[in-house]
Amino acid sequence: MSATSVSAKKTKKSASSGKTSRGSSAEEMASRQREISVSEFFAKNRHLLGFDNPRKAMLTTVKEAVDNALDACEEAGILPDIYVEVLQLTETRFRITIRDNGPGIVRKQIENIFGKLLYGSKFHRLKMSRGQQGIGISAAGMYGLMTTGQPVVIITKVKRKSSHEVILKMDTSKNRADVVSETERPECDELFSSGSGTQVAIELEGKYLKGRQSIDEYLEQTAIANPHASIVYVNPTNERAEFPRGVDDLPPEPTEIKPHPKGIELGTLIQMLERTNSTQLGAFFKNEFCRVGPNVAKEICRRAELTDRTWIKQVEHRDAEKLYEAIQQVKIMSPPTNCLVPIGSKALLAGLLKEVEAEFFAASSRPPTVYRGNPFQIEVGIAYGGKLPGDELARVLRFANRVPLLYQQSACCSFKASIEASWKNYGLSQSRSSLPSGPLVIMIHMASVWVPFTSESKEAIADYDEIRKEIRLALQECGRKLGTYLRRKMKMKRESQRRDVFERYIGEIAKGCEAITGADAHSIYEALSERASSKTAEADQVLDDEGKVVDDGGRLAQDDGVIIRDLIGDGGGPMDSDGDLFGSSPMPSSGKKTVKKTVKKKRSRSTSRK
Repeated sequence: MSATSVSAKKTKKSASSGKTSRGSSAEEMASRQREISVSEFFAKNRHLLGFDNPRKAMLTTVKEAVDNALDACEEAGILPDIYVEVLQLTETRFRITIRDNGPGIVRKQIENIFGKLLYGSKFHRLKMSRGQQGIGISAAGMYGLMTTGQPVVIITKVKRKSSHEVILKMDTSKNRADVVSETERPECDELFSSGSGTQVAIELEGKYLKGRQSIDEYLEQTAIANPHASIVYVNPTNERAEFPRGVDDLPPEPTEIKPHPKGIELGTLIQMLERTNSTQLGAFFKNEFCRVGPNVAKEICRRAELTDRTWIKQVEHRDAEKLYEAIQQVKIMSPPTNCLVPIGSKALLAGLLKEVEAEFFAASSRPPTVYRGNPFQIEVGIAYGGKLPGDELARVLRFANRVPLLYQQSACCSFKASIEASWKNYGLSQSRSSLPSGPLVIMIHMASVWVPFTSESKEAIADYDEIRKEIRLALQECGRKLGTYLRRKMKMKRESQRRDVFERYIGEIAKGCEAITGADAHSIYEALSERASSKTAEADQVLDDEGKVVDDGGRLAQDDGVIIRDLIGDGGGPMDSDGDLFGSSPMPSSGKKTVKKTVKKKRSRSTSRK
């Protein structure tokens, strides 16, 4: 029998049995198919949530717990006091404990918050908050369970009740928590001196290192963006770091808003039409969206060849498409911005002053604007000089809703906008397609009801043209303030040098004049000194008791977003070899931070007109 005939018989037999060429029938393949829970998916793809490696996993765990603590305290109207402890158990195993003074958690919600992915109160609310997806802290507990097998330990206390301890672990196949034990723990009440709060402890496999992209850097930047918070941190080497409160006022409470018509897509509009409780189109637009009044609703319906009295049940798919197209054509007011709570120039400067040792600080807040119907606001702060390294590229601190972004810098819209800015115009050196070089820190904050992150791990802001433009404009505002300061500083230095040269010879000139004319040398010396001071008045200064420049109505003097602090004797400012700021005065022997307080006298109007 030939090989061809044998092959034909096998093919015929396979076809008659209903099996594929690999031997699996449709029924067998169907029997192997099953639903995948979201926790199973993220357990296998934990890098999507920021658990790429042991070091980053520790940072992500601390970040998620601290973010939750700050959100809870602010929503309850409590100034946050947060305690973070990282205890090393073995070479690769750590226990991370975070405690806050928030309102606590009611018993029935503990399992859902810490043991269920995609469970939270913020996903469906258009309101500025740190958390968005309902994943973070439960994902941290899941990572700890996978790497060490140890459950999460939660101790929480609500006002006028005893502390409650719950030990749980996540069942990834069902995306729910299994409670190992729960106990009333009144002896733990002393952990919460304010009468309420929550403590969570997670044991996990990790790696602790200081420096960039570390827990230490995250907490330092969190203190800058949240000057109203007090943070105490104990690291694995038992070193204690305290970040005291910079301001005693809580940020205003953001207001929840409804979706804006310009920010929805066709599919979302169809779903809203199917689920609404309104019966007519006019009421639907007024009740489901913000900034849509009766006149705007009528105009949208008219352009879609419908009326505001059209019944929702009569709206078909093609009608929904017409409504969507009409929304894009009608001019609708931008969404309200009371859903945003920016840091503010004053608090931003307070945070930078507290953590960055520089001589010049400037801040700028852009007006709120919109991308895809979502309101957002950009704030920028810069710090220059002082103890900052002058031989390195500028350091960019990125924030979204007051949360530091430490990874994927090159993919972030904030970083790209920083490179695009022309820093050479403001007196800094900058190579092409790179950050400026010099003693400079750039802080960029985006506040929004929905920050467009590039991934679930929330490490970088997506590159929208509207966002990049606002960041660039804010950077330019701060850059102009810095340029004004640097130009004034160079002028002060030149005038001081001119005065020094003149004062070296003023005594000899006075003696020579006395010999020639017979006039009193002392009187000549005093007259020449007064003349030298008036001609080089820029060398006198220029800072008041608060460290703000005084320049008789100049731009910096009237700007609340600028603080100037000369660091005399500790490496701040362009000192000469003798330790003088501009070679004009002896350096203080204490070596401490001091502020020059010589205020320039204002000239009269009559003098200035001459």
